[in-house]
Amino acid sequence: MRPGTAALPARLLFPARVGARPFLPAPSRSKIGRRICVIETGVGSVVGLNAAGDGRAPGEPVSGQSFVPLPFSRIVASLGRNMSITKESVLTALQSVKYPGYSRDIVSFGVVRDVAVKGDEVRVLLEVSSQNQGVSDQIKSACEQALGTLTGVSKVSVDVVQLGSGTSPRGLDPWAGQRRVPGIKHVYAVASGKGGVGKSTVSVNLACAIKRLNKSVGLLDCDIYGPTIPLMMGVQQVPDVNPQSKIVPLENFGVKLMSIGFFLEDGQPVIWRGPMINKTIQQFLFEVDWGELDYLFVDLPPGTGDAQLSLCQAVPLDGGIIVTTPQEASLGVVRKGIAMFNKLNVPVVGLIENMSFFTTPAGENIYIFGQGGGKAEAQRQNIPFLGEIPIFTNIREGGDRGLPVAASEPDSPAGRVFAEIAERLAGLRPGPTGHSVS
Repeated sequence: MRPGTAALPARLLFPARVGARPFLPAPSRSKIGRRICVIETGVGSVVGLNAAGDGRAPGEPVSGQSFVPLPFSRIVASLGRNMSITKESVLTALQSVKYPGYSRDIVSFGVVRDVAVKGDEVRVLLEVSSQNQGVSDQIKSACEQALGTLTGVSKVSVDVVQLGSGTSPRGLDPWAGQRRVPGIKHVYAVASGKGGVGKSTVSVNLACAIKRLNKSVGLLDCDIYGPTIPLMMGVQQVPDVNPQSKIVPLENFGVKLMSIGFFLEDGQPVIWRGPMINKTIQQFLFEVDWGELDYLFVDLPPGTGDAQLSLCQAVPLDGGIIVTTPQEASLGVVRKGIAMFNKLNVPVVGLIENMSFFTTPAGENIYIFGQGGGKAEAQRQNIPFLGEIPIFTNIREGGDRGLPVAASEPDSPAGRVFAEIAERLAGLRPGPTGHSVS
């Protein structure tokens, strides 16, 4: 046994002795924390702990030392082991299968409805419109042959559904992996579909306002490509790791925080594909020591892509909170966000209208982006309208300075707006149709 490793789980050991072959491409930069170091490599960032507990980066010339990666590093490790088997590689292989009688492949025809990869097993769901059983059998056989040639695949299952035949899809349950985060009572996703509507600002202040209601609150930043929670919450440091090898969330204003931004330097981009996003979200949900929480708010990025789907498949959400601005340009995209939640069986518990109006020094309300669009949309969608947030200068200033107005100025007009929305949200309960009622 190597020196300094007796108390560490064997599965976490990472050789970093002089002359050892590097696990990933040589690091171009190391960011050293008190016990944690972040190594930027060609495929992402690896977070780990030196066995001596001194935060030394892996690969530094210290004979006899070992490097112990935190759970976060398994994001990269697992991808490295299974890089040859991904949904993308499966779809690429299926593009070689032509629809019988046509020159186009079954992927471009939309026949492939779902792909599931688990270890070295691949399962594919196909929907064929032809009532000819021979066509279905031919496609299935061709798919099995194409997938059987993929490196690392040991088992292939192809399910075919003939549309209009009364047959229902079998298996491939995308929600089979859902599980509750231990200790967390409610998980709410804050989404918009549209960028630039102030969703992260609302998430930060809503979390702080709920905390002031004597609730225990966490805030998870799932905007991997554009994390802003560290700036808005005034926290810029690398998290620690506890003896159980779980990342300890940072905290400010009584709100527990986790973001990829804590592991990055200013201006450093995250250039990852979908599988990396999925792994990161899984890690931040289940390998962070959240403790006991009444609420965990998840700040989602704009759109309806990998982060949203990964979150919904990982954990059963208690609801989605939609943020919009009043104008149709925003509402049109927000409808897609609502439709996404409906399709993923996530109840939309409320809609918040941000930047509703600006009040002049003379007391006149100027509706820069239109009036009442958010409330009207909530009524049309039959979901609760949680409130309007006017344009206040101190909301923007607080976000830039890391002092959310709901925490730093709770008795100001802006602070009271967030307090009222928090009270409405806390008073909601799930309704029988998936929506919420007060």
